[in-house]
Amino acid sequence: MRAFHHPDQARHTPRFFLMRGSIRPNFEVPERAASLLAGLDALGIAPEVAAPAGRDALTRVHAPDYVEFLATAAADWAALPEPGPEVVPNIHPSPEMLAQGGRRGPHVISDAGWFTADAACPIGPGTWEACLAAAGVALAAAAEAAAGRSAYALCRPPGHHAYAARAGGHCYVNNAALAVEALRAAGARRVATLDIDSHHGNGTQGIFWERGDVLTVSVHGDPTRYYPWYVGHAGERGAGAGEGRNLNMPLPIGSGDAPWLEAVARGVQAARDFGAEALVVSLGFDASEHEPLNALSVTADGFARAGEMIAGLGLPSALIQEGGYNVGLLGTLLRRFLTGWGAR
Repeated sequence: MRAFHHPDQARHTPRFFLMRGSIRPNFEVPERAASLLAGLDALGIAPEVAAPAGRDALTRVHAPDYVEFLATAAADWAALPEPGPEVVPNIHPSPEMLAQGGRRGPHVISDAGWFTADAACPIGPGTWEACLAAAGVALAAAAEAAAGRSAYALCRPPGHHAYAARAGGHCYVNNAALAVEALRAAGARRVATLDIDSHHGNGTQGIFWERGDVLTVSVHGDPTRYYPWYVGHAGERGAGAGEGRNLNMPLPIGSGDAPWLEAVARGVQAARDFGAEALVVSLGFDASEHEPLNALSVTADGFARAGEMIAGLGLPSALIQEGGYNVGLLGTLLRRFLTGWGAR
């Protein structure tokens, strides 16, 4: 199996994370990528450096004004009087504001609230370059899948919480959605996404909500007790041409291997029933029992079994890295998943 990464992903070094009212160090750190690279090395896989994506590639999934915000926010923020080190919103437009004609204003502070869903996406001087690098990595893996093979994309920052015009949950550019669109453009008539990150893939769901040619499946912790809190429920099935093309499987907090693997198996069967010609896996390891924000208590054996199960579809696949924040364990979990997949 080929794998891809880019060193510019280390340029994103977020400091800020708000957790239950406390400011804490951000979990989404460059050391995550170093751990994952070590996992690839243990398998004898030498990852290749992918070319960064161009801005036009991002606009296949994201709104042009949102992409412009990502590209310019850090510089605009730094030009403010007494700016903090990162772009972090202090207001978001409420439903009441929007219902009464609320609109985006011509100022970076307005943009920060308009284009982000939460305070978990600080934008620093290297964030834009890291996003382009991660997007290029995802597109390189998608190109392998388009050629009938499977590949792993070490994407950082992750992407599955990013909507077409809104960042959230450590995610700025939806790398999985970019891979889906690349596969569709290469000729795959139907593409399935299977998200096994412990958080609901709300951005991916939002982007493909009305699409009949893309199946979105997410296995995640119950959103009544877990991020993203408002969506990810089983009754969310898509709309219009996408009606029935969205499958959410929320699990009780602390479920463990058996319920999680049962849900993954249901997702695999859904992709098979859909007639998918290619697969995009949003591969998160934050379902691990050893995660700092443990929610689903999945073991390393569970990830290995999931890898074997998903590979059993026999589809060309782009494996897109999402979450997982236990830096000391990430490489091991990647190694176990890819070993289950049969990667060498």
